[in-house]
Amino acid sequence: MASTDRPNDRDSFPEKGRVSSEALDERRRAALAEIDQAPFSWFHIKVCLVAGVGFFTDAYDIFAINIAASMLGYTYGKGGSLTTWQSTGVKAATPVGNLFGQLIFGWLADIVGRKRMYGVELMIMIIATFGQALSGQAPAVGIIGALIVWRFIMGVGIGGDYPLSAIISSEFAATKSRGRLMTAVFAFQGWGQLTAAIIGLIVVSAYKNEVLASTFPAAKPVDYMWRILIGLGCVPGIIALYFRLTIPETPRFTMDVERNVAQASKDIENVITTGTYISDEDGPIQRVEAPRASIADFRAYFSKWKNLKVIIGTAYSWFALDIAFYGLGLNSSIILTAINFGSPTGSKTSSHYVYENLKNVCVGNLILSVAGLIPGYWVSFLFIDSWGRKPIQLMGFIVLTILFATMGFAYDKLTATKTGTNVFVFLYCLTNFFQNFGPNTTTFVVPGEAFPTRYRSTAHGISAASGKLGAVVAQLGFGQLVNIGGKNKFVKHIMEIFAFFMLTGVASTLLIPETKQKSLEDLSNEDQEGYITGPGVTRS
Repeated sequence: MASTDRPNDRDSFPEKGRVSSEALDERRRAALAEIDQAPFSWFHIKVCLVAGVGFFTDAYDIFAINIAASMLGYTYGKGGSLTTWQSTGVKAATPVGNLFGQLIFGWLADIVGRKRMYGVELMIMIIATFGQALSGQAPAVGIIGALIVWRFIMGVGIGGDYPLSAIISSEFAATKSRGRLMTAVFAFQGWGQLTAAIIGLIVVSAYKNEVLASTFPAAKPVDYMWRILIGLGCVPGIIALYFRLTIPETPRFTMDVERNVAQASKDIENVITTGTYISDEDGPIQRVEAPRASIADFRAYFSKWKNLKVIIGTAYSWFALDIAFYGLGLNSSIILTAINFGSPTGSKTSSHYVYENLKNVCVGNLILSVAGLIPGYWVSFLFIDSWGRKPIQLMGFIVLTILFATMGFAYDKLTATKTGTNVFVFLYCLTNFFQNFGPNTTTFVVPGEAFPTRYRSTAHGISAASGKLGAVVAQLGFGQLVNIGGKNKFVKHIMEIFAFFMLTGVASTLLIPETKQKSLEDLSNEDQEGYITGPGVTRS
């Protein structure tokens, strides 16, 4: 970790005055208490919306490929489908990019500030989304290869959004409503997935006549479909970009990382009362002596078991959860096809089959979003500040273990009849519900609360990147395992594997602290009285 004391010409000016460390320490704690006890205001709603639109875009861009992959198969695949490696490549490229983006942006947000990085990740997402929609086939570079590159770049931007949005919403929130604010931000992910399914259904319906009038595999109209579906993902990002670039720096970063207590106090007063902030580049700077981020300090902090166990718990819990969450989310179309839920009838080489199959893929994803994903987020919203994060995560992992084990070991009996298939789909919706009313929400919230300000974004990035490592493992594993023994024959065993990882998530949950109704400073495991160790020096 590099020092966060950035060079500034004003630091070389003559010393103008000193304030005792005791007075500044008290002033810091009073300012932090003001944030923690602030009434819910329009500014909090603004933070929620600005951060939430990013997650809406993230989810749309990530999960639209679940529908677009079928369209790409009809356009560029042999026999109307992509090969296993092509499908795996376009689906896994984004989680791989997420992993890098979460680590890089998480670290940079602790070094240069939340505000300076916020919006940069959105620009990357917008450019990469345009790049996908405009990709073409060429003798030297196939379109699948081009899409994999663009989706990786988009994934870097999406990955950066995780720690930045989590930390900004966490550091501006009041203690009593912090869990609900962070959950509301994260819940936009469900609306993004739902919108991807709705847009997919609208596009398929709009091109119905063109598809039916074409010969198999209806490549030309389907080529329009996936480009429109993917390309529209940049629209909410463009809308949100201005607001992200103009959001204020969090007072906690100004106070604890830049060590400018006076400026942070002014920012708190302005943000809480008016929802705005004043940036005076020529104003005095008052830096204090306080713990500073460095490699030695990072090692010292995380070498203590009470701190190390927290990051192990948050990182592995997210890893275990994303094994199943992305294993299902990026392959729901395959699973629905494997159990013959809503499969079209007739010849697979007819244009009618192409249309019906694409429509059913969109409808199936829409059902899963409405029946499980979205309700799960909002039930978490209702209970996260009363039940607490740890009980919800523990309950979610336990229920998911039971559900996946049931779907795996009873797979043959459930899918043998139409009634059993409907039961399987019901259980599948329940897994989506308890992922979100469970570890999918809490693994996002807890890392944004449980670490000191100077490492909060870095630690969240590490935890989130662990999750995306799980997503990559799941996608690579799913793609290579699903057809063992015949087309989609290994699905039941994949469910059993998911059950095992959910069981391990129960164990890792025991390592995390309960964070409800506690200030971020109390959760940092650092003594706050005497946090400022030296007097401030005010420079002109």
